[in-house]
Formats: sequence, C-alpha cells, structure tokens
Amino acid sequence: MKLVNRKSISCFWPFLIVAITLLSGCSTRSTPAPVATAYGSVPLKDRIKNSIDSTYYKVKKGETLYSIAWRANSDVRTLAELNKISSPYNIFPGQKLIVAQKKTSKPSQASSDKSYAKNSNKSSSSTSQNSVKKVVAPNKKQEYGKTVSGEKVNKKSTSQSSPFSTKVREWQWPANGKVIARFSTAQQGNKGIDIAGRRGDKVKAAADGKVVYAGSALRGYGQLIIVKHNDDYLSAYAHNDKILVKEKQLVKTGDVIASMGDTDAQRVMLHFEVRFRGKSVNPMKYLPKK
Repeated sequence: MKLVNRKSISCFWPFLIVAITLLSGCSTRSTPAPVATAYGSVPLKDRIKNSIDSTYYKVKKGETLYSIAWRANSDVRTLAELNKISSPYNIFPGQKLIVAQKKTSKPSQASSDKSYAKNSNKSSSSTSQNSVKKVVAPNKKQEYGKTVSGEKVNKKSTSQSSPFSTKVREWQWPANGKVIARFSTAQQGNKGIDIAGRRGDKVKAAADGKVVYAGSALRGYGQLIIVKHNDDYLSAYAHNDKILVKEKQLVKTGDVIASMGDTDAQRVMLHFEVRFRGKSVNPMKYLPKK
C-alpha cells in the first residue's frame, strides 16, 4: 500500500478551500436571482418601470396616445377626454398629458349623513313606482365582445361614429406555432400569450383594423405593433424582428404585418395581447381552436 505524498496533499488543499467557499456562497445568497416575465422577456422590474401610474405624463418622441394608454392600462378614449383631444388623437413630443384623474378627498361624516338622509327620502318616495317595473338583467358577455341584448342603442351616436365602431367579425391566429405561455390574471402575470417560432416567421393581423402604433418605445415589448379593430378592441404583436407596416395603415385579417424575432425577449417568439377598453383579456377566448 502506497502512502500519499504529503506534497501532493498540500497542493490539493487550496483547490478544496475554493470549492467549499463557492458552495457556501451559493447556499447563502442574500439577494434573489433576477426574475423574468412569464413569457421570457425582460425582467419584471424593467417591465414595471415601463408602466405609467402617475397623474401627469410628458410625451416622448415616437409615442402615440394609443401607446401611452397601453402603458397606463387605460382606454385611449379616457385619455382623450381628460386632455380634450379629438380624433385622430394627434399629440407631440413634450406635450404634458393628464393620465389619471386626481383623487378627491373623502366627504365629512356630517355631509355624508345629510346626503344619505336626502337620498333615502327620495328612494322611499319612488319605491312604489320602481317596484311596478320588472328589471331584466341584460344577457351579455361584455368582456369578450359577444352580442349584447337588453341594451338601448343610441341611433344618433351610432350613425356618427367611426367605421371601426362595428364588432370584430372574425379573429384568426397571428402566427403558426406552439403556445408556450398562456394568459394570467396575476398582477405580474402574462397579459397575453406567447407563440414559439423561428426568426423571420410571418406575423399576421388577427383581425381587420388600423395600425395605431409601430415602434420600439415600449420597453419590454421590443419591436411592437398595436392594431385598433374598433372602438373597444386593440391587439398587440411584440418582439418582432422587422415591422412591415406603418402607423395609420389599414390591415385586413391575415395580412402579414411583421416578421417574428426576439427583440426585448430571451428567445424568438410572438407575444400577442388583446385589450378590451384598455384592459387585458385572454386572447384564447377569441382565437379559433386549433
């Protein structure tokens, strides 16, 4: 039996100490590892920075009222009304916009009591009249754009509205590929779906509409296209390699609007979102089943 050379042991010790130090450092990490979004894009902290939650906002070059409304999680019509901007919602760099209404202070208890007493007197006098009428709840699925029954239609406002006021007749898949991340209602969850593919794959318009934003000003989305389908619905196509349409351009269902890429993402894919009156909804509720 050969004895181990003391010299070789002394040479081995430094490497052993380094290995133990590295292992202990991994097990006692004080700061959390960076967290990426559910669809493999930029870290959540960077994506959150992109959102607008202030009362006022100064317009930057390349932005549109639609892109600002998108960041503010708001309906573009709400921003237009707050800022008295008429269609087609033209804005300019440096313009100061009201993004959210200021919160009003709560009324005093005394004024609340008076208001309550006044309203209760009115309600008691009209109860007998209202009880005669039978209220029928409208049968509607408003979030997903289905037909709404039991509502009165203002013919005057309908006739004067834009040609985009009609409902979306048909949706189609914006790209061929496997869905690798689905919609989530979590606060920092995926607000759309992610479709895998190869660089250069065709990205198509999911429905008829008009391009209201095309650019890369929204961090976390890369090369982004936003299409307005009507007064209620918008769709977004993110992480494109190349944008093939321009703002204000009309597109038809199935038109190629971009090529798939990985701008602001960790892999080649299409991030697709649908928004109803400024709020994210599940795209799978609209797209045909494969």
